[in-house]
Amino acid sequence: MSTSPLGASLNRIDGRLKVTGAATYAADVHPGRVAYGYMVSSTVASATLESMDVAAARSAPGVLAVYTPFEPLKINVPYGPFRTSWAPLQDREVHYMGQPIGFVVAETFEQARDAAMLVTARYQERTPKTSLEDGIPGATTPPQVDGEPATLAFLKDGVASIDEALAAAERVVTATYSTAAQGHSAMEPHSAVADWKDGALTIYSGNQGAGLQAADVAGALGVEPAKVRAINPFVGGAFGGKVYTYPPTLLAAVASRALGRPVKAVLSREQNFRMTATRPATVQKVSLGARPDGTLTAMKHEAWSSSSVILPGTEASAHHSSRSWYASENIGVSQRTVPLNVPPTTIMRAPGEATGGWALETAMDELAVELGVDPIALRQKNYQTRYPGRDVPYSSKHLDECYTLGARRFGWDRRPATPGSRLDGDWYTGMGMATAIYPAFRFPASMLVRLHADGQATVSGSTGDPGTGMWTVLSIMGAETLGLPVHRVRGNLGDSTLTPGGFVAASSSTASVGSAIVAAAEEVKRKLIELAVTDTRSPFHGRPAEDVRYQNGDLVSGGRRLGFGALLRTVELTGVEAVGSSAPGPEARAHAFASFGAQFCEVRVNRWTMEPRVTRMLSVMDAGRVVNAKTARSQIVGGMVWGLSAALHEGLHVEPDGRIANGDLAGYLLPVNADVREIDAVFVDHPDLTFNPVGARGIGEIGVVGMAAAVGNAIFNATGKRLRALPMTIEALLG
Repeated sequence: MSTSPLGASLNRIDGRLKVTGAATYAADVHPGRVAYGYMVSSTVASATLESMDVAAARSAPGVLAVYTPFEPLKINVPYGPFRTSWAPLQDREVHYMGQPIGFVVAETFEQARDAAMLVTARYQERTPKTSLEDGIPGATTPPQVDGEPATLAFLKDGVASIDEALAAAERVVTATYSTAAQGHSAMEPHSAVADWKDGALTIYSGNQGAGLQAADVAGALGVEPAKVRAINPFVGGAFGGKVYTYPPTLLAAVASRALGRPVKAVLSREQNFRMTATRPATVQKVSLGARPDGTLTAMKHEAWSSSSVILPGTEASAHHSSRSWYASENIGVSQRTVPLNVPPTTIMRAPGEATGGWALETAMDELAVELGVDPIALRQKNYQTRYPGRDVPYSSKHLDECYTLGARRFGWDRRPATPGSRLDGDWYTGMGMATAIYPAFRFPASMLVRLHADGQATVSGSTGDPGTGMWTVLSIMGAETLGLPVHRVRGNLGDSTLTPGGFVAASSSTASVGSAIVAAAEEVKRKLIELAVTDTRSPFHGRPAEDVRYQNGDLVSGGRRLGFGALLRTVELTGVEAVGSSAPGPEARAHAFASFGAQFCEVRVNRWTMEPRVTRMLSVMDAGRVVNAKTARSQIVGGMVWGLSAALHEGLHVEPDGRIANGDLAGYLLPVNADVREIDAVFVDHPDLTFNPVGARGIGEIGVVGMAAAVGNAIFNATGKRLRALPMTIEALLG
């Protein structure tokens, strides 16, 4: 008798390998005759390269080659699925400080690094643009945001504009909020080992989808996709920062082909901050109009996002929050972008939702104070059940239950009614909360399920696991769909030669891959039964296929029961396999999909030093069916710590000349154990079978979404001081 593993609390399949050091990451790969590449970076933020002196570097011990824009390795632009429009060393323009302008390859890492330090460059400099605030008057409007206009308005009949709706509102709060740029700071640095051999390339590089990286590199090299194999079974963190393919991977690939030997390139920690992409900084203006009873009548959210002049992009803060989170008669959102001489910007955990949630949820708290109502009651008053613009219902939404359960579990009724009124010794104490919403995505994926003659099963596909638990999901979903114990199902991932299992991003992987596994399992059962009734050596030979059932790893018909392993051995086959594919269907047009949550925070602020300390955090999440309770909770807790980091610690400081002043783990502040006290995450159990056959929605990013606002709202409740810029510093509290 099989017991479903769904929702159980299981250890990670890959856990032992990781904690013992046996897991092999990209930089751990050491092919024979491997050479080492080291980046040379620009020392100015905006310029044209006039010349580069590489003579000393070329004559340095062990150096094999020095590549620059004056003597480049050709990389095709654009390349890959995302059509990236810039590649390193292909022109002499410098767009940001730290941009790769050279690549030195030598016999050892130390030789390559030391030779790189000998390269000098002359620039024709320009004054860089590095300030988001200064650039707002010249901001540009993106062609679109998520397929929609950059400026959107959903207005009540007879209302001419969102400004007219605000002017007519009985109560209005308006404020400007900002967020600092952030670095992904994954423990595994960006790295690559490229091995060109016999007209084909094998690339080992941490990424969020081996198939995407293989396509990127094939496009950059100008070769058929089948000529590139990308391998990444283990990735030491990504958070959106490894969706795209970055310079070390591209340069290692083309250098390996040019030199006829493997090339390894590993960025230093400082280079990770300066050469790879970051979350953009934002400035956001939010205006909320309401009736005295708290009913929202107008919401206006204007957002400005930094971007890099080298690769335009935007942090869609307004579109990813105020557009759909609350019911209002009138909603207006707009997004603009300010190109700067800063490193490329990209997606980072909850892109748009994390920054937009900070602004909107702080504004909602300010409105609650203005109206004299409870912050939870205000949110419940404006509960949104249909998606604006499309006018479709959510497939499943139990955010109201999250509010109620969270308030009871956290002790919300003990929250000080008057800000700054509760003093415990030298510490002001307060509570805050915020809503967290993250859209649920599902992308096309194909997975293979194979039944082996030894009674084991394998689930495989090219999806990845950047620490999010996909190794374990494969085993759990295989066990669930095949009716087997989890220990009898092995996973295989992180290889572009496997079936196209998609990528790990947008909190979509479990829903996408899990649905494909369901389809593959049904097909392999069908093929197994077909084999059983058609092979003359089978004890089920000649029986009608409809009379044979698959049940928990056995074939059953009449009084006979036989395990699939025994059947395969009987017919002398090593295994039977099938590929299943899944993609969104008609439900995508009839419903909106999202995960929901309520997040709570308690803070203590020292009355003399104004040092804030977060003492308790709670998230109550509605994310459909939970596949693995242990890793699901870990994902939410990790996101909460990330939100705490954004609230009190984290932010890149860009100097006027374009230098990142804190581009290392000494200056870039992140929470440590002492910063994280009592923390809890719970789920309400409502499988969303409209969204996909597994019933699961994404959880990888929603944990970060409301946490910074909950911290800020708690600080206000504790002290009566409203802070509107992230990170919130002691200096701001003292001001």
